[in-house]
Amino acid sequence: MSVSLTSVARAGLTLAVTSVLALGLGACGGTTKGSGASSSAPAVKGSADPNAPTKNGLTIAFLPKAVNNPYFTVADGGGKKALEALGETYKEVGTSSGTDTAGQVSYVNSLTQQKVHGIAVSAQDPGALCTALKQAMENGIKVVTYDSDTNAACRQLFISQASAEALGRTQVQLLAKQIGGKGKIAVLSAAQTATNQNTWIDFMKDELKKPDYKDIQLVKVAYGNDDAQTSFQQTQGLIQQYPDLAGIISPTTVGIKAAAQYLSGSEYKGKVKLTGLGIPNDMRAYVKDGTVQGFELWDPSKLGALAAYAATALASGQISGAEGQTFKAGDLGSFTVGANGVVLLGDPTVFDAANIDQFDF
Repeated sequence: MSVSLTSVARAGLTLAVTSVLALGLGACGGTTKGSGASSSAPAVKGSADPNAPTKNGLTIAFLPKAVNNPYFTVADGGGKKALEALGETYKEVGTSSGTDTAGQVSYVNSLTQQKVHGIAVSAQDPGALCTALKQAMENGIKVVTYDSDTNAACRQLFISQASAEALGRTQVQLLAKQIGGKGKIAVLSAAQTATNQNTWIDFMKDELKKPDYKDIQLVKVAYGNDDAQTSFQQTQGLIQQYPDLAGIISPTTVGIKAAAQYLSGSEYKGKVKLTGLGIPNDMRAYVKDGTVQGFELWDPSKLGALAAYAATALASGQISGAEGQTFKAGDLGSFTVGANGVVLLGDPTVFDAANIDQFDF
């Protein structure tokens, strides 16, 4: 998750520990102002024939934010499985650090020299890879970003986990069901400056304006700064300030884990409902002991698979990255390229007692 998903030794777009770090690399924690990708047009090159056959002998390389990271191991594994099903060649390269932008640049340059057909990269920085990625595209290599984008002009497509609107609204919908549609609720966010968190919260507030939620009152937005201890203390403070609190939404993997830790050891376990964006391996124990009924995130294996299918479609000339084009992604179905070359995986996955053991990340 750079979900505040970004680094996570509890930092930046962060999560919290190894798995948190994993997600921190992707989407939950929070992107601070100015760190998001630009809205410049994607690098659409060449014509496209939707009926063109899928080329054989393609090599698609995955460059995650960090290798040996649980989140990206699952995501890239999904890409590998998709490419093997297509009969193409998969490879993965990358650094062990989620902040080694120079290392990512070096790997892009190396893949360009190797003349791979496509690169799927989760960018550590929106601008640092641009020169190298543009050089790769000039050499005919198709570039797809996944989980974390570059500036739009530096790739053909961005495979996005889910829309900000879907992430914001569905978290409210989840909690509303858990609290029976009435009561006081609070939000435990990451940093106050985290733009993705603030965007999601804006959609939460808009969702709460609907008549369906007339009996739900948002009493406070607290900030745990994607730090486990701070988030734990903020949860405790919310309960003390609002002893009749019905539920908490924490749209950050660090925050939801810390909140669950507090609630699980308190008299409010099972009484104050908790949902948000979390990692299955972090939250499994809290789901099984009844602290948490359900939370959400996307399935990273599907995200990686979609990146693989998109890169293959680009390399096969079936799409060029222009808005409105469609391509097939195996069992995932058909997808349409949106504005600025963004392809949405879809609605987030809800994890609960019925399915959480099916996921290992």
